[in-house]
Amino acid sequence: MDGSVTGPAPDLPSRRLLRLGLVVAVLAILSGGAWAGRHWWAVGRYIETTDDAYIGGNVTAIAPHVSGFVAQVLAADNEHVHKGQVLVRLDPRDFQTALDHAAAVVAARATEVEGLRARYTLQQSIIRQYEADRAAKEARASFTAQDAERYRDLARTNAVSRQEAQRSSTLDQEARAAVSSSGAALESARQQLKVLEAQIAAARAAEAQARSDLQTAQLDVGYTEIRSPIDGYVSNRAAQVGAYVKQGAYMVSVIPAAGLWVDANFKEDQLARIRPGQMATLRTEVLPHQPFHGRVLSLAHGTGAVFSVIPPENATGNFTRIVQRVPVRIELDPRDAGVEMLRPGLSVTASVDTGLDPRVR
Repeated sequence: MDGSVTGPAPDLPSRRLLRLGLVVAVLAILSGGAWAGRHWWAVGRYIETTDDAYIGGNVTAIAPHVSGFVAQVLAADNEHVHKGQVLVRLDPRDFQTALDHAAAVVAARATEVEGLRARYTLQQSIIRQYEADRAAKEARASFTAQDAERYRDLARTNAVSRQEAQRSSTLDQEARAAVSSSGAALESARQQLKVLEAQIAAARAAEAQARSDLQTAQLDVGYTEIRSPIDGYVSNRAAQVGAYVKQGAYMVSVIPAAGLWVDANFKEDQLARIRPGQMATLRTEVLPHQPFHGRVLSLAHGTGAVFSVIPPENATGNFTRIVQRVPVRIELDPRDAGVEMLRPGLSVTASVDTGLDPRVR
């Protein structure tokens, strides 16, 4: 009798299933690899990606036009504000006093101009009177001259006495003197008119200066209300009630509510195929599962190192080649869901699809 023990024969269906599973797995891997390869060939090789990208925006730093004490702070940090909304109000009393004084000066200058214009009109009337008086005296002088000439002729023939001839000559001289005096008075009046014209011009210039000062005072009163220039969110508020602020000193920032962009710093060996107008996909840490879309606006004409505070100096003996990066400006699509969650300064992973541009194929 044979004492050897024979184990159970393998289950043929199980072996077949195992082989089938291996075949399916291999086929799946091959098909997946083929799909991945095809996708890379058709799309992936045209995608340029960088995680050195950040959201940017036109952050507006607000400073007062005038110096003064803060009377009211009307907006809190992170509060949404609208364009034209008052954020901070300075104490306006000193500026209002200056405005009232400027208005009084304007009124005084205007009154001075009106007074000079009235004197000018009166002087014109005086000149007309002097002209009429001179004309009358010239007519009388003409008559007395003719009369004196006639009496001299008569005196030569003893038709009249010498006394009458002398009296006629005296009247002629008096008439001539009156004409001369009237002419001098007329010329003086005309000179006075020129003086008044100069005074009116100076008074009008002073009035214009006063009105300019009034406008400046009105602007200063308006400048005591510091308003938001854009729609956005208040940030980094430094203004405090009672504090004295100087003209041009920082008070508060306003982050824009829209119009954000992405500055993506691509390596220099990635730039050859990037063009303005190409589409980009953007991913952020704040919404990791929400892709955002954008469009390339422009490429900087210098690397980031060129614009640094301390540019690199490679003329020394110790040189290490470093791949440079060039900022690429990408415009965000405002229609994307969740775009309101984005903030300037957030990190972004940017991918630019260069395959849509036939020039890079």
